[in-house]
Amino acid sequence: MSAEQMDSVLSLIGPDLTRQMTNYREAIEPKQRLAVTLRFLATGESFVSLAFQYRLGVSTVCDAVHLTCHAIEARMMSLTFPQPTEEGWKDIARHFWQKWGFPNCLGAIDGKHIAITAPAHSGSRFFNYKHSFSIVLLALVDANYKFIFAQVGDFGRSSDGGVYASSMLGQGMEANTLHVPPDTPLPGSGVQGPIPYVIVGDTAFPMKTYLMRPFPGQRIPRWQENFNYRLSSARMVVECAFGILSARWRVLLTRLQMSPKYVDSVVLAACILHNYLLTPSQTQRWLDEAEESAQRLPAIRDLGGNRGSREAYNVQQKLSAFFNSPEGRK
Repeated sequence: MSAEQMDSVLSLIGPDLTRQMTNYREAIEPKQRLAVTLRFLATGESFVSLAFQYRLGVSTVCDAVHLTCHAIEARMMSLTFPQPTEEGWKDIARHFWQKWGFPNCLGAIDGKHIAITAPAHSGSRFFNYKHSFSIVLLALVDANYKFIFAQVGDFGRSSDGGVYASSMLGQGMEANTLHVPPDTPLPGSGVQGPIPYVIVGDTAFPMKTYLMRPFPGQRIPRWQENFNYRLSSARMVVECAFGILSARWRVLLTRLQMSPKYVDSVVLAACILHNYLLTPSQTQRWLDEAEESAQRLPAIRDLGGNRGSREAYNVQQKLSAFFNSPEGRK
């Protein structure tokens, strides 16, 4: 983060970090609170280590981090995560078609486990299939690696599909309250008729008319392989976004030793700063750094057949036919 970018963030959250001076002590400046928090997010160092570096008390560092993350969430959330509009969705879909060759795509969705220390008296609620304790970050990402939607805080034992079903995104898509554009023909072709706008995900998510997942199995016809390849190319955007997020804010590579409510605030603050700071010129550098550090998401497990409604299956068939047509292969 450059000095100009730090000053820009400080201008937004500075009033929330200001504390009154007293006759007994001087309050810490907002810029120092922000600097300590950014150092914590960027390195994942312990509060004790940061206290030695900045010559502050451990409890002071702890309070500064929690206060700053809360201020970032309160002041910058609406700026970096604007409310979805029909024109906004169309713009996202246009970029997915131009960059990744998948039409009528509203975004790529996936979940990421954030490792935490097991909370007291939590039982197995945070225990995940990797045999560690975590909370789940569910994110929808556009074609330029920016988060459109992010929800954090679900128990680590929850599946991605279960987290999505109970999320505001899942409920909004099901109720059609997110201003998704009406069905439209695919680019350069009207043979398939109007096709709904869709989200792309892996096999952990349910099959819906607005949520596409790959065809299951290993021995599948060529036309299904083409569909899976195009869907995977678009879906990789969310995995790359998680790689960039972790490469910049390395606290997400550590095991967070704090209460789950504070973990939620830290992770959400990292997502907000990711959107605020990410520029096209920096994207490739962060991707290369994530690749060098071997920060990859685990392979997707086979979670069963491609179950879904007949309408969802018809949408999948029409998209597959488009990818195998001359217009879709351009």
